[in-house]
Amino acid sequence: MNLNIENMPEKKATVLIVDDLEINRLMLESILAEDYIIEEAENGREAVDKMLSGKCKPSLVLLDIIMPEMNGFEVLDVMKANELTRNIPVILITAAEGVENELRGFSSGAIDYIPKPFNADIVKLRVGSHVELAQYRESLEVMVNLKVNELIATKENILSSMASLIEYRSLESGDHVKRTAILTGILSEALLNNPEFRTELIENDCNIMVKASSLHDIGKIAVPDRILLKPEKLTPDEFSVMETHTSKGSEIIEHLLKDANDDSENLYLRHCYDICRHHHERWDGKGYPDKIAGDDIPLSARIVSIIDVYDALVSSRVYKPAFSHEDALKMIKEEADNGKFDMRIVEAFFESEDIIRKVYNI
Repeated sequence: MNLNIENMPEKKATVLIVDDLEINRLMLESILAEDYIIEEAENGREAVDKMLSGKCKPSLVLLDIIMPEMNGFEVLDVMKANELTRNIPVILITAAEGVENELRGFSSGAIDYIPKPFNADIVKLRVGSHVELAQYRESLEVMVNLKVNELIATKENILSSMASLIEYRSLESGDHVKRTAILTGILSEALLNNPEFRTELIENDCNIMVKASSLHDIGKIAVPDRILLKPEKLTPDEFSVMETHTSKGSEIIEHLLKDANDDSENLYLRHCYDICRHHHERWDGKGYPDKIAGDDIPLSARIVSIIDVYDALVSSRVYKPAFSHEDALKMIKEEADNGKFDMRIVEAFFESEDIIRKVYNI
């Protein structure tokens, strides 16, 4: 086998030899030491502890089957059940007559076997082939991940550009998008101090939520200029059209979700979807488009809903002048008392008042 790939790692691969008999470990080490970094374990328990602790990160494991403490099959079970070790290739060390053990080992996830007594040429060839294949696969995975990340970044940039264009179309500076992202980060960080939100925020990655917040009004691309730019108060029919920006935005994101490449992109687009669709829902269930209430409203949307209102209040619009920071906070408090916002998030917003003032230079 002669697999070559650009930028293949140059340093020696690590081989972990697991055998309770010292003579077997010494023989395998003498065969392989010139070409590989050798790590040893004298039983299955020691091998598992080394790998799961991160003390040993082998490119391949040579695993005896019959051992004290933990046998080879048990080691395989542990390795295949753990994300850190499930992709490490395992070659079984078996006696010549151990056909039944070999079959069981293959069923458990082993990729090959080396018979006892050892033949140096066979050991070198089999270890070499599988190490080379493992390195090739690892390098290929790295390249695929890099390409996926590039595609995700490109998609994020396109969506962010669309969001900025919508702000310009609304005759605004485009800073609303930037401020929304900044304030989402500030408010998310403040909420990390609240045990009621900490776990959900950590699991959902605040940084991804911040990126997604910029797209909250992307659905306005489907709202006609005569409504979007109208300086007077909207009629009920016009307001109904304006409300559709939540459902239109979520439809745009839903199409992208179908083509999501990995978990990171899926999480990013899921936040985009939740924020687009639900940032005008109300805590009391009287919002739109779905009239969901309380904790049924995604946390990301509850956060952005307060930020969106605050920024709209302290910024001038075609239909109104800017309110002062103090008046904006007063109105947000009144809206929260009337059931519009999650009061816990409003309190965190107020606690972040000094930082928010700095963002707006007020």
